[in-house]
Amino acid sequence: MAPRANWKGFLRLSLVTCPVALYPATSDTEKVSFNQINRKTGHRIKYLKVDAETGDEVTSEDIVKGYKVDTDTYIEVTKDELDDIALDSTHTIEIDEFVPKADIDNRYLIRPYYLVPDGKVGHDAYAVIRETIRSMDKVAIGRVVLTNREHIIALEPLESGLMGTLLRYPYEVRSETEYFDDIQDVKLTRDMLDLARHIVEKKSGAFEPELFEDHYETALIDLINKKRSGMPIAAKAAPKTGGNVINLMDALKKSLATEKDAAPAAKVAKETVKETVKGKKPKKRVEGQREMLLPISGKGGKDAAAKTAPKDAAKKADKPVRAPARAKKAS
Repeated sequence: MAPRANWKGFLRLSLVTCPVALYPATSDTEKVSFNQINRKTGHRIKYLKVDAETGDEVTSEDIVKGYKVDTDTYIEVTKDELDDIALDSTHTIEIDEFVPKADIDNRYLIRPYYLVPDGKVGHDAYAVIRETIRSMDKVAIGRVVLTNREHIIALEPLESGLMGTLLRYPYEVRSETEYFDDIQDVKLTRDMLDLARHIVEKKSGAFEPELFEDHYETALIDLINKKRSGMPIAAKAAPKTGGNVINLMDALKKSLATEKDAAPAAKVAKETVKETVKGKKPKKRVEGQREMLLPISGKGGKDAAAKTAPKDAAKKADKPVRAPARAKKAS
């Protein structure tokens, strides 16, 4: 299924305008998600919107927005009143200025989007805006309204398109002084820094996100596969602790020795994974993770899972089937 645009409107630079659509550049739909169920019946939990005082269920048409000004006092704001104050950027991303990318503090970044031409017209204008930004080596700053809120968006060229990143407002970013003021000013010896630098050099490499593995996601999938096939779940062994660090210098020396011993094996393993990834077509899930089984049928917990599992479930667990990609998140 083709992705659905989060927003459609126009991109405008002065008098140059083109129709565009905004798509999320990231997705959580591939992650394992859970529903809340009744332990006794196996049925899903359903939440109702009720009046906090009377306990009566309230229909959608009777629900309005209210701003709390006191314990039991709210200022009611209707949809028509919100529409009346709607901004021009509701349907247009107006480019206000161009700034160096290095000037944007990472704390202001929220999430990335892909901005593409909407329809067959406007590709020329889109290309003009894209190449102008690219040639100046800057980021275009504009405004866009999503879910009734105006956001600042930073636009930059990405391949043949544009990537837009939502930015936070200054009041949303906390000052670091609230957290860093109590950090002690300690003096480090040159030997300590040299040892630490050697450790960093041993662990340095290129940024290759295709080699990342979500270990918790993999563990979740294995757990569900085992439960679906009726396999016993072994208790997790207590994690081993390295003990308290008494001497920082000794810890650095031991760390460096450990990294030297582990480096050759890690390099071979990494190269093996890279060759495996290169030889296969890219997948949405990170390479090395197991696919998700279909949801368990029936009403129960452990006993029901064992009863409903097919005879060849153990074989199917080795080659599990992907669950629906757009499973709804648990409430």
